[in-house]
Amino acid sequence: MNQDIHEYLAELEDIPGTRVFTARRARQGYHLNQFAMSLMKPENRERWKADERAYLDEWPMSEEQKQAVLARDYNRCLDLGGNVYFLAKVFSTDGLSFAEAVSTMTDMTFPEYREMMLNGGRSAEGNRSIKANRAAAGAADQQGGY
Repeated sequence: MNQDIHEYLAELEDIPGTRVFTARRARQGYHLNQFAMSLMKPENRERWKADERAYLDEWPMSEEQKQAVLARDYNRCLDLGGNVYFLAKVFSTDGLSFAEAVSTMTDMTFPEYREMMLNGGRSAEGNRSIKANRAAAGAADQQGGY
C-alpha cells in the first residue's frame, strides 16, 4: 500500500494524549530544546534560577514557547516542539523526578499516576484514536436520543 507521507504523519496526531516527536516538531522546538539542554551545565542552571525570564530571553524562542516554560506547562511545551527528554533538564533543575513531572501532564495526582504505572500503565482502551473516540461518542449520543 502506498500511503502519502502527509497522511501517515497525520495519523501520528490521532493518538490520545500523545505527541509524537516528528521532524516538524523537532524544527519547531529546536531552540526550546537547546535551552533545556543548556541546563546540563551548573553555571546555566544558576543563571536560570536567578532570573528565568532573562535567561529565556537569550534564546530565539517564540513568546508562546517562553510562556509555556515559565508556566511549566509541559504539554504545551510538547505541542510547541519540546522533547520530553530535553525538558527533563527543566524538571530536574526544579527538583522534580521524571515521574513527578510527567504526572503533571495528566489529570492525575502523582500518587495516582505512580499507582497507574505500577499497575501496567494506562489501558489501551479508549487511547488508540481520537477520531474513533469522537465517532463512538457520536454513536452513543445518537443511540441515547440526544
